[in-house]
Amino acid sequence: MNSDSSVKPRLHGWSRRHALQSLAAFPAATLLPSARADKDNRLILGQSAAFSGPAAQLGMQMNLGAKLYFDQVNASGGVNGQTIELRTLDDAYDPVRCKANTEKFIADNVFALFGYVGTPTSLAAMPLVNESKMPFFAPFTGAPALREPFSRNVFHVRASYDDETALIVKQMTSFGLSKIAVFRQNDSYGQAGLDGVNRALKTHNLQPVAVGTVERNSVDVDAAVKAIVAAKPDGVVQISAYKSCAAFIRAARKAGYGGTFYNVSFVGTQALADELGKEALGVVVSQVMPFPFSTTTPISREYLDAVKAAGNDAKPNYSSMEGFLAARVFVEGLKRGRANTRDGLTTGLESLQNVNFGGFNLNLGARDHVASKFVELSMLTENGAVRR
Repeated sequence: MNSDSSVKPRLHGWSRRHALQSLAAFPAATLLPSARADKDNRLILGQSAAFSGPAAQLGMQMNLGAKLYFDQVNASGGVNGQTIELRTLDDAYDPVRCKANTEKFIADNVFALFGYVGTPTSLAAMPLVNESKMPFFAPFTGAPALREPFSRNVFHVRASYDDETALIVKQMTSFGLSKIAVFRQNDSYGQAGLDGVNRALKTHNLQPVAVGTVERNSVDVDAAVKAIVAAKPDGVVQISAYKSCAAFIRAARKAGYGGTFYNVSFVGTQALADELGKEALGVVVSQVMPFPFSTTTPISREYLDAVKAAGNDAKPNYSSMEGFLAARVFVEGLKRGRANTRDGLTTGLESLQNVNFGGFNLNLGARDHVASKFVELSMLTENGAVRR
């Protein structure tokens, strides 16, 4: 996969002490929901994501997709006369770094936080988000813990991990697969996925036959492979990022396992296919975004046109489609709010009730900030393609 050459992750020399000192200079009372955009006519968004390390492709592609749309908007004069700047800070999929990045964004009084990537990182940011009332839009995660309890300044575009695992288990059991194992990341993301699998299995009076874990940003999967292969499952549900999932698949097959592997969308579909090469054949991934490789829907055509116009060897994939669609929804919320204020953004987004974005249906409201429950399954091929 080609990364976004325009993304240049910056590791600012920002210590925790300095970040907290700056926060003290900007007490929560000054960060009112009505705060306006930057005085020089830029509306500045902050994105903390992995731009380095084993999960880097997720951050890069989410950012690339968002920039595709924001650049189009800016070229047309911006929104309500203001252009949009998406500033990035690299957290390397590390919650501690994500928290520090969020402290800096809040101290800098950015307009909103956009497109954070990951469950543990987003959870680390949430106390700061809730205290400051900073808009937190479209995190790349389906964890229920970020959706409940309800927060008026937090909006989700994608379906939840419960939605994804429910469909995965439904298909597995419909195929007669009853011995189901789980390979999961040993953190809040992996736990959220495991909880979803357990809830789905419970409706069939089943439970996992084995659970194996891997540490975040690690590919040490030997113990997990040993535990899961010994249980002889019919299929394995994977709740981790692309490098560790690829490592598990290769090692399990080498150990003689011949079952099917199912992944949730956060794995990074194209990144997983690239990691596995020909070994990707038959691996299933649940998707929460429109199919980004054909012009079957208006939103896909719009996205593919933007990818083509961008050049620089940009290629379509699900992660950048998510960034693109998130940016599209964000801008529509601003337009409907009729003013580039945080109150206006919230009001505008909450007016997106039963709206069709080029074949992708979204529904938001005053007490419902989860826009979509759309999930479908895809399968990887041996040549790196994705088919439905």
